[in-house]
Parts: sequence; C-alpha cells; structure tokens
Amino acid sequence: MKNNINLQFKPPNNPHLLTLTSLIFSAAISIIAGRALANNAVLRSMFSCQAQGLGGVIPTINVWFQQGTNLSFIPAGETIKKVWLNDPSQVTMDFDGPMCMQFGPDRNNNVGDCKNSAANVIQLRRIKKINIPGLPTTDKTLLTVVTEQGGKNKLYTFEIVYDTGSPEYHTLAIYPDPPAPSSAPACVRVGQSRN
Repeated sequence: MKNNINLQFKPPNNPHLLTLTSLIFSAAISIIAGRALANNAVLRSMFSCQAQGLGGVIPTINVWFQQGTNLSFIPAGETIKKVWLNDPSQVTMDFDGPMCMQFGPDRNNNVGDCKNSAANVIQLRRIKKINIPGLPTTDKTLLTVVTEQGGKNKLYTFEIVYDTGSPEYHTLAIYPDPPAPSSAPACVRVGQSRN
C-alpha cells in the first residue's frame, strides 16, 4: 500500500488576497525592524572638545516627555561640580551623586558641598510647563555644566531642545578628546585661530 501525499501549493483564487497578505507581512516586519533600530539607537556620543563647543557648534540635547535623557561624563572621567539650567519650567534635573548647592554672590566651586560633589551623570526629564513669572516661553533653553578632572575645570554649554514624539536616544555620553598632532588641536574648526 502506497500512500500518496500531495504537497502542492494552490494559490488562492483571489489575487488581491495574496497582495494584501504580503503587504500585511511586510508592514509587520517593518514595524519590528523599526523598533529594533530604535532600541539600538539609545546612545549618542561626542568628544569633550565637541561638547564644549570648541569646534564652533553648540551641542544640543533633546528631552522628551516619554523618558529622561542622561548626560554622562563617566567615559571622560570628569566629575560634575556645578550646573545651571536657564529655564527650569519644562525640565527637571537629577544627579547620580552629591551636587553643589551653593547660591548667592559668594559661590566657590572648591569649598563646602561643591568640594564634595561626586556626580558624573545628569538626568534630564521634560515636564509639562510650569508657569514661572518672568520666564518667557521658549522652545529650548541653555544648560551650563562645570566639570573637574585632575584639578582642572572644563565648561560645557548645551542647548536643551524640548522635543515631542518618540525618543531618539536616552544617553549623551561625553568621551575624552581624541589624540591629535601637536600642530592641530582636536575639534578646532578649520580657519579658526588657535591662539
């Protein structure tokens, strides 16, 4: 006794059904691939000199409602000594360690709690705008960060952009400057004076 098994594929009589099925399958693959790419785009990085604006461009940090954005100085080995946020009405800040809380005209980064600052990461989170009298409505603000490494301070300024939609990344990591030939400092834009 022989059993004949017929494994032939018979396409459906309706060609539109096959087109619709392939379209749905393609869309599902695109969505899954898009999510995988979005999950892999979690880190944005730049060299210290770029983050300081030494190349002639002020770096930006986007903040979204859905998640916070981290600004990490861990790769550069720098400790955050002081932070200013020009418009605190739409962004909250948190730190991964003790931070300097001095106010007033007698601020000194090397005494009191500023001497003991030990944060390396700032976590920024967009919030619904709080009405603070005297602050204008803007679509961005300025974040200023003073860091220290080996007894030397660095000054960073970042343009904070209030963004909507899905977050594009969750961490901006600052790395040490790349080695450069002695005749050309790293990150200096072409035509800029090196004096």
